[in-house]
Amino acid sequence: MDIFDRLKQGAATEWHSYIDHAFVQQLGKGTLPEAAFRTYLVQDYLFLIQFARAWALAAYKSRTIADIRAAEASLSAILNETEMHVRLCRRWGICRADIESAPEHQATVAYSRFVLDCGAAGDLLDLYVALAPCVIGYAEIGRSLAPDGVEALGEHPYGEWIREYGGEAFQGVAVQMRRQLVDLAAKSMTERRLGELTELFGKASRLEASFWQMGLEASR
Repeated sequence: MDIFDRLKQGAATEWHSYIDHAFVQQLGKGTLPEAAFRTYLVQDYLFLIQFARAWALAAYKSRTIADIRAAEASLSAILNETEMHVRLCRRWGICRADIESAPEHQATVAYSRFVLDCGAAGDLLDLYVALAPCVIGYAEIGRSLAPDGVEALGEHPYGEWIREYGGEAFQGVAVQMRRQLVDLAAKSMTERRLGELTELFGKASRLEASFWQMGLEASR
């Protein structure tokens, strides 16, 4: 098992509460209330602003050109990802200015600032572990929601979202991040540190689950 598999195994309860959350299940079935998805999209855009800052911090924390380039590629992918949010929000007459002026939900603040704090207080490996549930987790969710491939989604009400994360481009981003995580762990991880990283990974996964829950509760 590589470092990512070991982190998932060590924080299995938290991981499954995230990737198997009711929000994800309803989204996959197409039964997720529009209000839940709309709230999630706006808050996720606001989250991605902070997430982009975290990738910029990863570049700052890097000591090699290769690590800086890896952070740059992930930052670019995040900025492209925000454009999908804008496109989808236009369906409900929500423009970019409306999204950016929306107040951050408590779940958004908690998760985004947690990631930034991990980067500020820890090293590059700490930051990658905090970022991993979002990037690699979304790739796993995207694949699971399109078992027959994104081309088979047809007129699925949330097909564009699933195609974004289940598609080749984002899957490639996740593969590259996982390779980078494995490389960083090979350089600086010890068995003792694995426990600390697993705790960090588990907390990030719980915060991801809370983010889904925030969306569901908005539709009630």
